[in-house]
Amino acid sequence: MSGELRIDHVVTSGQFCLDGGCWDVDNNIWLIGDDSEVVVIDAAHAVEPIVAAIGNRKLVAVLLTHAHNDHITVAPELAARYGAPILLHPDDDVLWQQTHPGVEYTPLADQQRIPVAGTHLEVLHTPGHSPGSVCLYQPAKGVVFSGDTLFNGGPGATGRSFSDFPTIIASISERLLTLPGEVQVHTGHGDNTSIGAEAPNLQSWIDRGN
Repeated sequence: MSGELRIDHVVTSGQFCLDGGCWDVDNNIWLIGDDSEVVVIDAAHAVEPIVAAIGNRKLVAVLLTHAHNDHITVAPELAARYGAPILLHPDDDVLWQQTHPGVEYTPLADQQRIPVAGTHLEVLHTPGHSPGSVCLYQPAKGVVFSGDTLFNGGPGATGRSFSDFPTIIASISERLLTLPGEVQVHTGHGDNTSIGAEAPNLQSWIDRGN
């Protein structure tokens, strides 16, 4: 491995559009790797800030937590620039085709391990915000990249097409809150949190959602 494993963070701004409406959003883009190679988690809105964060490193893959348009805007452009694959859970294909019809990607599977910089990211399929939502767990760094499944303060939204509240609660409860409490949660929007900070709030989310 060339240098220490590190996490870089980029924020881009644009619009999330679904079900005939559009909303202004700021998206977190995460990069994890070392001095030689890196994985990009989500590719939102603008390619150049991501390219600047990659620097002269090899891009191993563009990993997508789900296929809402604001998380995948520039995925094909970024992947083509570096000759890297796009990885997406196939249960989100219906959403992918809305933004990038006919563009190919490599299907992700639950518990798949994505190698990078001498370590790996573990894929956790966490449906609910969308059918193919995944979180990406990096045990060595004690971090999980949660996309829009879990935020600082609660679960991701489930009020639009292809989403379901009981499903996201089950995903969070069974796949995320079972991780060690000290694991840091790097979210798709907004501030970071931790598993330990969010776990005590599960019942209140359930009560609020009913």
